[in-house]
Amino acid sequence: MNRLVRLTSRVLEVRSTWLVVLVTFLWLAATTWTRPLLLPDEGRYVGVAWNMLEAGRDWVPRLDGLPFFHKPPLFYWFTALFLHWFGANAWAARLCSVLAATLMVGATFWFLKTFTNRRIAILTALILATLPFFFGGGQYANLDMTVASAIAFTVVLAAAAVFRLERGESYRLLLTLAYAAAGLGFLAKGLIGIVLPGGIVVFWLAGRRRFDSMRRLFIWPGFVALAVVALPWMAVMEWRYPGFFHYYVIYQQFQRYLETGFNNPFPFWFYVPVLLVLTLPWSVHIWRLANVRYWKDAQFGAVRGLMVSWFLVVLIFFSIPSSKLIGYILPLLPPFAFFLAEPFASRLAGESAQRALVALSRFWAGAVGLCLVAVVVGAVVAPQRSARGIAEKMLTQYQPGDDVAMLNGYYYDLNFYLHTAKPALVVADWTRAPQHDGWRKELYDGIPFDRAAAAKVLVNPPAFQAQLCGPRAAAWWLVGDKDSADRFPYLKTLPPPIASGRYRVWRIAPGDALTFCPGTPKTAPE
Repeated sequence: MNRLVRLTSRVLEVRSTWLVVLVTFLWLAATTWTRPLLLPDEGRYVGVAWNMLEAGRDWVPRLDGLPFFHKPPLFYWFTALFLHWFGANAWAARLCSVLAATLMVGATFWFLKTFTNRRIAILTALILATLPFFFGGGQYANLDMTVASAIAFTVVLAAAAVFRLERGESYRLLLTLAYAAAGLGFLAKGLIGIVLPGGIVVFWLAGRRRFDSMRRLFIWPGFVALAVVALPWMAVMEWRYPGFFHYYVIYQQFQRYLETGFNNPFPFWFYVPVLLVLTLPWSVHIWRLANVRYWKDAQFGAVRGLMVSWFLVVLIFFSIPSSKLIGYILPLLPPFAFFLAEPFASRLAGESAQRALVALSRFWAGAVGLCLVAVVVGAVVAPQRSARGIAEKMLTQYQPGDDVAMLNGYYYDLNFYLHTAKPALVVADWTRAPQHDGWRKELYDGIPFDRAAAAKVLVNPPAFQAQLCGPRAAAWWLVGDKDSADRFPYLKTLPPPIASGRYRVWRIAPGDALTFCPGTPKTAPE
């Protein structure tokens, strides 16, 4: 234990933000390759990036060849780039989230090192990086960590600009960078990338009664930077796809926030127990914030006020809507880590420093162990669905020109594991508009933006059966699940399917005779 104490003491002497960034990246990136993409989120978002890359298309997010404007494009752009550089693998697919989490830790460390002290900065970075909630978010390929990092960058840059302003120092460059970071936040997940950091800074300054500082934050170079980053993509999309603005901004950004009919409804207080459980064992120390002397301590009071505003704005904003997803509150983890770290830092400055170091080391080891145990137990007890297994079996015969039809479902990650961008036919009842979130609605919403593509890939069951009975120049792969043969009785006339987990796949070669077709099916001339 004494050796661990000495090691922790050396860590506390860290001065370089770049060293913190490097260690955090290695910590997060070391194990991202160990599991397949999780469904639906990772399969969906990585699948969109893969489709953009392999199809050689422009910067339009597409799901199965259809425009996909449910979410902004920043994650897709970066992920497509990493897949291009490092290949189609889980490590590259999750690299955007890993880098976003790494930069969040680095930005938090830099800010606290600059405006509090090195001890608070390194303890906050250490706690933040080892929170199980943060660790999981940093290894999950969806948009949440990307926007959380952009929000963190915007807040720390804007707050740093405020502190420089109040000291009479140059601040406009930092502030302009904060506006640009807000533009990236908009491209990461929409208006919350601007609204949340703006609200955090405004409420912080209002609480300090610094209204003159608030007024001086509105600078024209900042608005120009924000517009240059955020608006060009939207303008091009509206020009190419009339109606994009209403769907992307009015519907996705406003109506979805205010309405109550979406998935995952939870009560207002949902995020409080979620946060406390997912940040164990560190969260057991949250009781230290009940100490009145902590709040009366004037040292670093301005930074403490910023962290209060940061935490509460994010928590309340996402608690208001009925629909709640756990990853939404990732942006509040930096202030949460700060509130856990500052009391530790005070103890380390006193006579009981060595005892505090031992306690800190034990809890750090506990956090690491909890992360690893959670991953192992989760993989064994509740293995996640993935198309990787069935794709590996298909690849023994699959040819790039073959056609894939997905039966009454959309398997987000199948094309990724097949290494193809050719859109699959999705066979389902498309005569009625879906009412709830899911793969049907995601595909159906793309119809108005590209009706020609939708007519090719969204097929009703009778039309697909007729298509099967027509001329065939390439093999058909029919992908479904164990219940597909009951929904599509003609599958029972085919040879036994390839099976992997819940997946079932039937292959129809060009020359195969299909007994359910009238007469003898025709084959394409050789």
